[in-house]
Amino acid sequence: MKTHILCLGDSNTHGYCADPNDCADHGIRFNEDERWTCRLQKALGDEYLVTEEGLSGRTTVFVDPIHESMDALSAIYALLKSHEVIDLLIIMLGTNDVKERFGANAACIAVGMERLILKAKSVDCWGTKQPNILVVAPPPIGAGFHDAVMGDGCVEKSAGVAEQFRIICERQGVHFLDAKNCEFNQVDFMHLTRKGHAQLAELLAAKVPELI
Repeated sequence: MKTHILCLGDSNTHGYCADPNDCADHGIRFNEDERWTCRLQKALGDEYLVTEEGLSGRTTVFVDPIHESMDALSAIYALLKSHEVIDLLIIMLGTNDVKERFGANAACIAVGMERLILKAKSVDCWGTKQPNILVVAPPPIGAGFHDAVMGDGCVEKSAGVAEQFRIICERQGVHFLDAKNCEFNQVDFMHLTRKGHAQLAELLAAKVPELI
């Protein structure tokens, strides 16, 4: 079997494009030549299988009162089992957790990520290997952000998420990558540009072979 990498994330794993002019197809989703997951697959080659599990709006553990089934915790068992055997789980979440309606600061968001990590470790999907998890801290939401649905305080909370993730990853013995230098757009300040997808894929293509 190929080395299997499962990418669990939100709209930035799904490939949402906030600026149609930045997407080759001028649509709302970057295509297979643009998304970081697909670019990672191409960079790693045929010996690897990179599987996307991106859902716009997904949180780590916070149940959304507006949209159902948005928390990764309630879905992760089924996702891991349906895609087993998993050689590496990449989790890139946290952007949606800063929404005002969840009332969570950066430290609380990291506790949510830690609970998700613990659940992933407990699922029998790793074959004969030990659980292998990489947490990617998404770039912080840009200072120009304003969205009534996301609410106030998102920029400030988002700025502290990466360091809190680093702390819990060290505590849990899982891998960590800070994607802070990957480019977010200047439209909504919270989604990767085409360049940002390429930057993230390049970072991961260099790191992933060291983790397998």
